[in-house]
Amino acid sequence: MTTKQELELIVKKRVKPILEKAMHDFLGVTITEIEEDISDKIKHSPLIEFEIDTKISFKKAKKNFKKMYLHRLLKSHSGNISDVAKISGLDRRSVHRLVIELKIKIDQFRKEFKKEEYTKHEAVQNIVEETVETYKSALNPTKLKEFYKHAPSISKNIARELPKSPLTLSAAEKEFEKAYLKKALKENNNNISKTAKKIGLRFETLHRKLKQLRITVH
Repeated sequence: MTTKQELELIVKKRVKPILEKAMHDFLGVTITEIEEDISDKIKHSPLIEFEIDTKISFKKAKKNFKKMYLHRLLKSHSGNISDVAKISGLDRRSVHRLVIELKIKIDQFRKEFKKEEYTKHEAVQNIVEETVETYKSALNPTKLKEFYKHAPSISKNIARELPKSPLTLSAAEKEFEKAYLKKALKENNNNISKTAKKIGLRFETLHRKLKQLRITVH
């Protein structure tokens, strides 16, 4: 199973050169900020990319994340429980239990036959296009159009370099918790008491969680 550190190395050694060449060839300029933004999003792996919404409680946000994680795995494996169990690090019984608990309609995935590589390719393309779109005011419109034209092939090349298996559910949840709590703390000026109240946790629970995740509050 690919670790976060291994994925970061893959992005640095294999993905960044693809992005640099694409920007040079089609935009006529290499913009570090665009490259870094795309790389950072890809580091989380397209299959577990998830919006961090601190407007909802920590408990609800974590449940939503778990549902999205399994939803994407099931979609990319046409609802195959055995494959999902192997990748997520769970046993089949646990996957079945979560599917029921999270009210995931598994039949819909069995009717879809998208291959994992195509799903990954789609996810990478969305990241690339949405990120570049935020910089469009600073880019040449004609060159930007040319970049979008080649976005599918650029994304396909990137997807080929990414590991086949995302993080296990346990590892993915840990990364999600870190991202959620860091964002919540930042929004509340690193005030643990205020943050705990905002995200629906007891002060002691949040303090313990921060210690477990090795999140330092300055």
